[in-house]
Amino acid sequence: MDDYTLKKEEFNQYLLLEKKYSTNTAASYMEDMDTFIKYFKDKKVLQKISKKDIDDYITYLNSYLKDKSLSRHISSLKTFYKFLMLDGYLKTNPASHLVSPKVSKSLPKTLTEEEVIRLLDVNLTDDYSYRNKAMLELMYGSGLRVSELINLKVTDVDFSMGLVRIYGKGSKERIVPLGDFALEALDKYINYHRANLLKKGPNDYLFLNSRGTKMTRQAFFKIIKKQAFIAGIKTEISPHTLRHSFASHLLAHGADLRTIGELLGHADVSSTQIYTHITNEKLKDNYKESHPHGK
Repeated sequence: MDDYTLKKEEFNQYLLLEKKYSTNTAASYMEDMDTFIKYFKDKKVLQKISKKDIDDYITYLNSYLKDKSLSRHISSLKTFYKFLMLDGYLKTNPASHLVSPKVSKSLPKTLTEEEVIRLLDVNLTDDYSYRNKAMLELMYGSGLRVSELINLKVTDVDFSMGLVRIYGKGSKERIVPLGDFALEALDKYINYHRANLLKKGPNDYLFLNSRGTKMTRQAFFKIIKKQAFIAGIKTEISPHTLRHSFASHLLAHGADLRTIGELLGHADVSSTQIYTHITNEKLKDNYKESHPHGK
């Protein structure tokens, strides 16, 4: 399908520059479109794919995808065809009728405060363990996304003010306070251990891997999973679990939703309201556990 090959890079640039999607979101959309093109391989060109063809494709996806994944594929497809229309490549949009399935929002998983303490109790034995301690303390102490964590530069940390500068979704900048535990862990890592990880010359990124280059999402995922195993944490955990725990624990200790939303970099407070549901569920559980007539 040569016409897709011609449009592929243009579509990727459209996602990044026009839609201002993150690199990861754009990559997911591109993967979805590769799946779409593979389905029609050797059959049609883009201009000949009809509304019925697309309906057949959605039926095919529905046979093995869950609603959440199907919804994203549909979003990718609608965005792609909108791009083709804006580009003047198509005169009619065969994907305009598509409607995404309603996806019920599941509550994000969080750790208890006791589990977080165990997770952050890193055995400090070498340069890598001091790095891991600093990353974990920073994620929980400031509520960062993993993409924000790995893209931090050394100059983004302001020790004198106790702040970290973060570039979030859409390159939006926000300033977040650093807690004492995170400050101490960062100070030890930066001043006594980070230089030992520089194996290929100068590097501005704050957190470095064993090759002396920028830490990756996959590598950090492995680090947090390993530390959770060492800490005996049974809860399914990912880097985002610490971000959710940060927000949930702030709310439980009296912080208001708007403040939490600003710290998380949410554009709308409605995105933060899900944490009230987590707190309410925990209140119900505590009530059932503690009240004589709760069960």
